[in-house]
Amino acid sequence: MKQGKCTKHFPKKFNDRTTFDADGFPIYKRRNTGTQVKKNGVLLDNRYVVPYNRNLIVKFDANINVELCNYSTSVKYLFKYVNKGSNRATTTVECTDTGVEIDEIKRYLDCRYISAIEACWRIFKFDIHHREPSVERLPFHLEGQNSIIFEEERRAESVLSTPGIEVTKFTEWFEANKKYTEARELTYSDFPTHFVWNSRDKTWTKRRNGNVVGRIYFAHPAIGEHFYMRMLLNFVKGCTSFESIRRINGVTHDNYKDACYALGLLEDDKEWNDCLAEAALWVTRNELRNLFVTILIHSQVTDYRKIWNTNFEILSEDIISLQRKRFRLKDLQLTKKQLEAYTLFEIESILLKMGKSLKDIDRMPLPDSALLNNAGNRLINEELEYDKDALKIVHDQSFALLNARQKSAYEAIINSVEKEEGRLLFISGHGGTGKTFLWNTIIAKIRSQSRIVLTVATSGIAALLLPNGRTTHSRFHIPLDVSSESTCEIKQGSQLAELLLKTSLIIWDEAPMANKFCFEALDKTLRDILRVRYENSSDKSFGGLTIVFGGDFRQILPVIPKGTRADIVDTSLNSSYLWLFFTIYELKQNMRLYSGRVSDSEAAKISTFDKWLLQIGDGSFYDDINKELIKLPPDVCIKPSNDPIGSIVEAVYPSLLQKYNDPTYLKERAILTPKNKMVHELNDTIMKMLPGEGRTYFSSDNVCKASVNTNDEDLLYPTEFLNSLRFPGIPNHDVHLKVGTPVMLLRNLNQSEGLCNGTRLIAMDLGKWSASANIISGKNIGSRVTIPRIIMSPNDSKWPFKLKRR
Repeated sequence: MKQGKCTKHFPKKFNDRTTFDADGFPIYKRRNTGTQVKKNGVLLDNRYVVPYNRNLIVKFDANINVELCNYSTSVKYLFKYVNKGSNRATTTVECTDTGVEIDEIKRYLDCRYISAIEACWRIFKFDIHHREPSVERLPFHLEGQNSIIFEEERRAESVLSTPGIEVTKFTEWFEANKKYTEARELTYSDFPTHFVWNSRDKTWTKRRNGNVVGRIYFAHPAIGEHFYMRMLLNFVKGCTSFESIRRINGVTHDNYKDACYALGLLEDDKEWNDCLAEAALWVTRNELRNLFVTILIHSQVTDYRKIWNTNFEILSEDIISLQRKRFRLKDLQLTKKQLEAYTLFEIESILLKMGKSLKDIDRMPLPDSALLNNAGNRLINEELEYDKDALKIVHDQSFALLNARQKSAYEAIINSVEKEEGRLLFISGHGGTGKTFLWNTIIAKIRSQSRIVLTVATSGIAALLLPNGRTTHSRFHIPLDVSSESTCEIKQGSQLAELLLKTSLIIWDEAPMANKFCFEALDKTLRDILRVRYENSSDKSFGGLTIVFGGDFRQILPVIPKGTRADIVDTSLNSSYLWLFFTIYELKQNMRLYSGRVSDSEAAKISTFDKWLLQIGDGSFYDDINKELIKLPPDVCIKPSNDPIGSIVEAVYPSLLQKYNDPTYLKERAILTPKNKMVHELNDTIMKMLPGEGRTYFSSDNVCKASVNTNDEDLLYPTEFLNSLRFPGIPNHDVHLKVGTPVMLLRNLNQSEGLCNGTRLIAMDLGKWSASANIISGKNIGSRVTIPRIIMSPNDSKWPFKLKRR
């Protein structure tokens, strides 16, 4: 104890499961069983128990603890205890007046203590350390520049005349690739796994046994061609000469740097010019401008003005024809200045739909202010440009199909909007109870009256199901790393602030997925913005605006990394101070059973499955005492087999080779896995089944300079190490695609065009610098989009640096 507190931080907290803290140390599971013992007048429970391993303690009659070392920062914990040695003290009694010189080294040797265990270990010559597997170091060099070691007294002429002086481990790799067919499928670093280097004969021979890892000698980026050659050697296979290393996709490049660039391993603004020029061959000019905007926002361009000047002509090729149609003048001609202004106006229009502007992009020219002034507030215009008569028809048809609970919620929402009551309502209902149908009915009603309703959702996929839906973060500029102090990044007087001032209703779908701080950030922002519209808005929830939230608390709640059940519940919407002001309407009737499109037998199956799902969501369907296991019905399980991956693929994608080009067939099917490792195995298996060669895209990886406090990051983190890293939420270093294969986006690129996290597409054209695909999910089905390389970074990483993967 120190100052009345335990220095080991006991008592610990109760935990439902074992987790790890930020440094990788375990936070053990401690059940709250209610059991207590009294010792020295103090009640003790599971929070006071020191972690121990009962089996080891009983077996060896010693205090032995076992812990999992799963983070790089916790490796020192292991070595600290292994190497700290025995506990001992050395004492001497001396007279200071003798004048004898003290020999500290002799004293240390005389007093050194070796235990019986350590003495026996050394007497029997047991290994002190061991390394597995063996490492084969692989030298490399430019043509005719191999290193030669010789005695100092030898003359250069005699050294150079030595037979075989030009033969090296690297050049013999070329010869082995010529000789062995199987060698041509291996990179230089993988070569030692199947071949052995014979230093006496200077030849590579086939490996018979053993496990060896190849490591290519390091080269600093400042060396130049050596560095780029080393980078290529991690990817190219079956090379038979120095020239073949530089041959990429059938083209032999002049130097290794150009070859690296062609393979996509380097970053350069030239890539964006190449990407736009390549895409211009097969996409429309409007698609090309969308691609240009994606590059501006997501790709960290070095010189925006230069990329604009280089690509202005191909971006503006259809502008004259667009303006002729707009002004109905067949012979309209535009000067270069006018052409640039209208092109910039089209780009600004795309950016505004994405919540961005050319004003936010350094050194980009701006469109003519007169054009922007004539356009007015585009955000408001977009929310008012609807066919009012068509919406009224949709509303009348939908309203007639609402059930009693839906009508009750509908009337409460409409009354609050019309009377400006500023109510907060939560529509609760599991999947199939008609929440989206209710949203569409309310939206049609309000928009048919020329009022504005903003439709948002926590996830991109849910946002695509709403008319003109956006994700909450993009619409309201909620920070990604949200906290209790966060507010939305909306300035007074901006177009978005003006839009909120004219908004009658906000509908927020899948609300339980969002952190409570997201709602509180919007609440604080609306109280500030709406003060010119409502009296005492600062005292009203969300400034007095009517807001409807929807979702199901049985589904995904906010994701808290390494969080416990209590942590997750604490960040949920119903733990916010706002929850006290909500009126809750619950939808219970499964509308899929009453759609008239299913037979009685199918309806019975849906009803049984629906009931089972609700039992799981309510926590009333477990198969064990600890309430951790759920028993699956046999009709949703696949029988065990020797090839589980093949069985899953066959069950989900029957007749794949005959139907893989059918978008409807692909849209109806998906395989969900708990871990990304299985995703990669499934991808590799299915990709091999599909016909065609395909194309492999490589990323260029580097360490963000702002995330490290050293200039030696190139030495600490070699390129191949960065390439080997895998993170959730971003693609691997190499992505293999084939025409006709389904892909899924991992980022929100352009929600107005249907490109958000989770959008599914079919790859159509695989270019060198971009890929074109058709959307097969959401509201934009059939739309063709072109996607460039963008820079992605993992949100949370255990590494002491931030990776930038392009």
